[in-house]
Amino acid sequence: MAIKKPTSAAAKKAASKKTTKKPAKLIFKSGQYIVYPAHGVGQVTGIEHETIAECEIELYVILFEQDKMTLRVPTSKAANSGMRALANDNVLKDAFTTIKGRARIKRTMWSRRAQEYEGKINSGDLLLLAEVVRDLHRTDEQPEQSYSERQLYENALDRMVREVAAIQGIDRGPAMDQILETLSTARAKAAAKAAAKAAEEAENEDENGEEAAA
Repeated sequence: MAIKKPTSAAAKKAASKKTTKKPAKLIFKSGQYIVYPAHGVGQVTGIEHETIAECEIELYVILFEQDKMTLRVPTSKAANSGMRALANDNVLKDAFTTIKGRARIKRTMWSRRAQEYEGKINSGDLLLLAEVVRDLHRTDEQPEQSYSERQLYENALDRMVREVAAIQGIDRGPAMDQILETLSTARAKAAAKAAAKAAEEAENEDENGEEAAA
């Protein structure tokens, strides 16, 4: 009995069902600044093609100038790696609002908090970086940081400075000044508010004491 072969159209249809869809690719251009979670701001210097096991792979070539390091990331895996474009103006504004806020220090062991800070620093999220900068920043009047605290603070601050500089198209110096000035101004306002509240409470206590004596 003869076996009927499928028509070419049917064969193509059957083959198309077996074809797996390729993951969506992020489109970054050569010369564009990006953020890679584990390393911070880098610049795409080109796109290369390599053949491995008879498969052609497209790669983003990323330069992290400050670290003197070049990273190659498959374009098909860029999304899963967390690689992203620079934050937009709204996110940048939210980041500066974050560092103006009150430090939130959890009452847990330092080792656990340090792990959380490390996770935020390597998340690639500008707002989480801002939280670390806010929580670990110290004024001259506050107790000195431990070595590990200082290292985490400087790492977070450096990552934030580099992205702010890249977003605004300015050098790292002015970007650093913006962030430190924002932190200092916010801390000064908070200290003045706390002092005024303490003075008001002391005055109320004195008045209550005088009334009781009378």
